[in-house]
Amino acid sequence: MADGAPEESRVRIDLTAVVVAVDAGQPYVLTVDTAEAPGIALPSGPLVAGQRTLQAGLRAWVEAQTKCRLEYVEQLYTFGDRTSNPLDGGEGVTHRAVSIAYLALVSMPMEQLEMQAHWLSWYALFPWEDRREGPHPLLGELHDDLLAKARPAANRAWRQRVDLLFGTGQLPWDEERTLERYEMLYNAGLVDEAFRDREEPIPATPRTNSGVSLAADHRRITATAISRLRAKIKYRPVLFELMPPDFTLSQLQKTAEALSGIPLHKQNFRRLVEQQNLVEETGGVATDTGGRPAKLMRFREDVLLERPRPGLRVSASRRMGAV
Repeated sequence: MADGAPEESRVRIDLTAVVVAVDAGQPYVLTVDTAEAPGIALPSGPLVAGQRTLQAGLRAWVEAQTKCRLEYVEQLYTFGDRTSNPLDGGEGVTHRAVSIAYLALVSMPMEQLEMQAHWLSWYALFPWEDRREGPHPLLGELHDDLLAKARPAANRAWRQRVDLLFGTGQLPWDEERTLERYEMLYNAGLVDEAFRDREEPIPATPRTNSGVSLAADHRRITATAISRLRAKIKYRPVLFELMPPDFTLSQLQKTAEALSGIPLHKQNFRRLVEQQNLVEETGGVATDTGGRPAKLMRFREDVLLERPRPGLRVSASRRMGAV
């Protein structure tokens, strides 16, 4: 390249999908095998010629890699990184990768999905996020590990930040801050991705409290999706994208608890569903409840025409508390 000549830049667009399903009261994300460490990744691929839109490209990659056909899809975020590696051997060419992440919701029972991929509980990735039975046992370890990373001069501010994000001390837990909690652990060097990104050896003694790692930045993308979904179920009826056409109120509550990671008071939850007028009876009953038959419900589509922000403003039951 001649002196003073502008550097040529080429852009590659990468598409990544966080595909979420709920089965038997547990939330899962769809993963694929990859040659990149640690061997597990989200479905992804570059936008290529012939794919007329970004979503069309995403759907094509997910179906090709997993056999899963997507229904509900929304964009999460876009970011770009600059790499110094020459593209196609061209000297003076900077390669920029623009990564676009999407959230997809699948309502089909997982046993009916014939795929070449794997469903992974999102609580395997972020075990501390599951507080349905109270504060997770790992929180004490994470709290101590995070405080050990504080510099003396910033110890008070760091402790306050730990308490704020992890609901320790007297501060309440905010289920929507999944991404912030992951990024605090990343910045403190408490997850494997922090070492991989710095191209440093991962400690030989594996951590037992940092969750399953994913390739590239896919765990950060998943944390972003969880934060988005936990917030969105409160003001949009996306919860029903994960439900079968007919369901019981108990199944609906278990799905809400699976996503939010917090226990919900049964009577309050049902009162909220009734007040929001989100469901209607089908006339049928479920007999496989292990007890009395339960009425089958379905999402009431007219609610979308009646008000702009229908959703379930879930909040934890009193038994949850802080640690």
